[in-house]
Amino acid sequence: MRRPFNTITIRDVAQSLNISISTVSRALRDTYDVSQTTRQKVLEKASELNYKPNYSAIGLVQGKTHNISIILPLVTNYYFSTVITGIQQVAYNRDYNVILYLTNDSQEKELQIIQNLPLGCLDGLLVSTSFRSNAFGHYQKIIKEGSPVVFFDRSVDGVHTSRVLQDDFNGAYQATEHLIASGYTKIAHITGPKEMIITQKRLAGYRQALRRYKLPLNDKWVIHSGFSQECGEQDTLHLLEGGSKPDAIFAINDRKAIGAMVALKKKNIRIGTQIGVAGFTNDPISGIISPTLTTVAEPAFEIGKISCELLLKHLQKKYFEPEEIILPGKLYIRESTMR
Repeated sequence: MRRPFNTITIRDVAQSLNISISTVSRALRDTYDVSQTTRQKVLEKASELNYKPNYSAIGLVQGKTHNISIILPLVTNYYFSTVITGIQQVAYNRDYNVILYLTNDSQEKELQIIQNLPLGCLDGLLVSTSFRSNAFGHYQKIIKEGSPVVFFDRSVDGVHTSRVLQDDFNGAYQATEHLIASGYTKIAHITGPKEMIITQKRLAGYRQALRRYKLPLNDKWVIHSGFSQECGEQDTLHLLEGGSKPDAIFAINDRKAIGAMVALKKKNIRIGTQIGVAGFTNDPISGIISPTLTTVAEPAFEIGKISCELLLKHLQKKYFEPEEIILPGKLYIRESTMR
């Protein structure tokens, strides 16, 4: 069979140095029985010849494909696109390919993807679940069959594996506390679906801040819906329809916070002066819009980077003990909460 054009093999490297193929192979793998002098010569010659490892062949020997998959809700917002950048940096530096699957935040699509995953062609999974994920049993099965799973941002409870999360509770507490310190006393929370862990933790942080400063907990000022700007706008309009109106709004993310600001502008309500608004993400648009948006920055790049590093640890060690890593956010105070 004719060899593909310009394909350099390990045999070519060995012949050009007049050494055995096995010596080149061991040098590339940096085994103990090859001297550093020989290894350096092999690496230099491999670079000179533009030799690329054949991971399909290596995978047959080592039982690895050098492919990892990401399952996530969407890529159309700043947060998830930044997480992917962090994942790619680690994966590509370690010669892993990344395969992306999108659920569009649909539990049905998530299940369909999981059930049809070509696990024989993947070494492991990085997962941020859909907001109504019920795939607990499926992830357990994948792990049991030998493919590690690491959750980031969103996860399902009960799966014994690593996960990397932002500190949702303390981020929400910090944002609410800032609103209180700015003089707001009737603070509403427009949040996500009730069943989501991220919703529950940010709601708990918001409530804890109100309790600490002895402010009223008004259930009518907590509205559950989706994560979009449109949901933020509709939630805010609903808050303004009530008899007792809030004087500040804490949104579960920046998209909903911007939706709240759109609704307030439509009602000719001065943002900050009359009703303060705080978000959660630190999307770049939060520093561009007028007024600029107070928000809690999520460490998206670090979440992607660390989650990929954890997955590779799972792949390297058969009995790697799962870790849960929670990264802190940072409050950015801007015009939307200035009275």
